[in-house]
Amino acid sequence: MTKPRIIITDCDHENIDIETNVFRNESFTFEHLDCKTEDDVIANCQGASVFLNQYAPITEKVMANLPDLKLVVRYGVGVNNVDLEAADKYGVQVCNVPDYGTNEVADHALALMLALTRKIPHMNQLVRSGDWDYQKSIPIYRHSEQTVGVIGLGRIGTSFAQKVQALGCRIIVCDSKYKNNQSRKLPDGMELVELDELLEQSDVVSIHCPLESAYNLLDVDQLKRMKNTAYLVNVSRGGIVNESALDTALEEGWIAGAAVDVAEKEPLSADSPLFKHDHFLCTPHMAWYSEQAALELKRKVAEEAVRFLKGEPVHYPINEIHNLIKE
Repeated sequence: MTKPRIIITDCDHENIDIETNVFRNESFTFEHLDCKTEDDVIANCQGASVFLNQYAPITEKVMANLPDLKLVVRYGVGVNNVDLEAADKYGVQVCNVPDYGTNEVADHALALMLALTRKIPHMNQLVRSGDWDYQKSIPIYRHSEQTVGVIGLGRIGTSFAQKVQALGCRIIVCDSKYKNNQSRKLPDGMELVELDELLEQSDVVSIHCPLESAYNLLDVDQLKRMKNTAYLVNVSRGGIVNESALDTALEEGWIAGAAVDVAEKEPLSADSPLFKHDHFLCTPHMAWYSEQAALELKRKVAEEAVRFLKGEPVHYPINEIHNLIKE
């Protein structure tokens, strides 16, 4: 019987030592490629049973041309480069790793929030230019008298909200899982509200929801609802906030500032009009990263593939597909 074939379609990590170590004693073949397009994947991955995948598009065309494919495991939380509808159609199980960088992303959101609310980057620039004057930071508000709105209360949103609670902030939440399930209990000290109410009441809005259900969630009408003293933080996915609307909001003073770790198209172009705003901060999709999280991600992706190939239940299924690998 032909051994199952695992392929890393693409991976921009320094090495694949962790994955190699996980696969070392298993009875299947393993290959690392650098696919960029649908055609790259189709041409180079014939016969593959399992993909470990980072950015390469796994589309209906890919699945239709790779009949042996049974599993795609993504390096990360989001699966927006995988056609989930096609995966259901072709019987391909899709998995992610939702819990490898929970604290890192929550910490990064908190760091961006504090950088905005305490105006640290702006004041650092002034001091470096010889301007030693705290009054240039006015106004700054006490955190214990602020309301923080959290859009999406999954693992990361919950971790962020609990960290912010330690500052004494009031926490309000918008999440359909709680709205549509009355028996689901919110964490202590958090209030469930509608999106419009959250935007209108919050001094900081932090986004922690998946792109698949929230594309362009914050557009012109939503950003206009925010206080002109409020800040927006997005460490989730770029397409959730309309970048043109955000530029207008910053230009016209609808909000006081914004900080993002993601963009709709990455990398965010150096020519983006967002960079003309002093009260706009951007980091290069690094919120997930710590040395420990990076290693955990690689190990968990590889271990999920091994479970599937051994006929064991996967830990992080995105869709409901029965394991089709047979001994």
